[in-house]
This record gives sequence, structure tokens and C-alpha cells, in this order.
Amino acid sequence: MQLGEPGPDEATLLRMLASAVRVPDHGKLVPFRFLRIAGNARHALGAFLAERAVQRDPDAPPHAVEKDRQRFSHAPLVVAVVARLQAGHKVPEQEQLLSAGCVCFALLQAAQACGFGAQWLTAWMAYDAEVARVLGLDAGEKVVGFIHIGTPLQDAPERERPDPASLLTDWTP
Repeated sequence: MQLGEPGPDEATLLRMLASAVRVPDHGKLVPFRFLRIAGNARHALGAFLAERAVQRDPDAPPHAVEKDRQRFSHAPLVVAVVARLQAGHKVPEQEQLLSAGCVCFALLQAAQACGFGAQWLTAWMAYDAEVARVLGLDAGEKVVGFIHIGTPLQDAPERERPDPASLLTDWTP
């Protein structure tokens, strides 16, 4: 999905985030937080990603490096949803991670309900330790999604979805 200006204003963003945090959260741990990437910060992150891509693969083709440089430059706002996992807690880390994943999906829906387009992306940078360091993530934190938000420049193409009936089975004792 191609997204352009305008993005949400501060009040709309906060309304979307208020909706996004209404997710299952066993133990009320709030195992997530948000990191706003907007304005020139998007381009600075892109410049770092291009450098990091070459560090990771010195033979990376120039078009791939340029793609990484531009990743955060298209949508006017990117919200990184960061999972804050508490190891050893009675609430399993998987449940904490699922809660953060629900936040990503709820933020997509909230953005769309407010008239914006949104796309949930990850790619290698969501799993890279150096990117996490540059983003200021603490130990136990990880990016679960970069939510790109803006005004849709075109209709998103519909893709084929699985038949729910083929996924449903009955459990019987």
C-alpha cells in the first residue's frame, strides 16, 4: 500500500493509540510501548539502515541498499510497536508477545477507522540487534511491527484469503 501526506495529527494519533492498547493483557503487564518515527527521523533511520545493510552484506546490490534507505520515507508516520517482555514472570513470554502483536493489529484497525491507510511491516531491521540499539531498545525489548500510517495514494489490492471452512475442525472427546 502506498501512503502519503497527510498523516494523523497528534490528537488523532493519541486516539488511535488509546484504541490500540485495548487488547488482551494477562496480568496487566502492558508488555508493549510505542516509538514514533516521523519527520526527518524517518530519513535518518533510513540512512542508518542503508549503512547497516552494507555492514550485514558487503555485496548487497545498490538497489537493495537504496530500498532500505527509503523504507521509512514514504509514509508520513511510522509507529514502532515494541514488545517489553518480562522473563520469568508468571505470565508466559509468549502471552506477552501475543499481546504486543494484538496492539499492532488494533493500531492498523484504529488508523483505518480514522480514515488513514496503515501497513504492518517488519523485515530484517525488526530483528537486528544494531537497529534495536540505535532505536534505544532495552534488554528484553523487541520490535514486533513497524506500523506505517498515512493517506492511501491508491486502493490496496485485495489478495486471496484462505477458506475458513477448510481451517475449521471439530474436537471431539
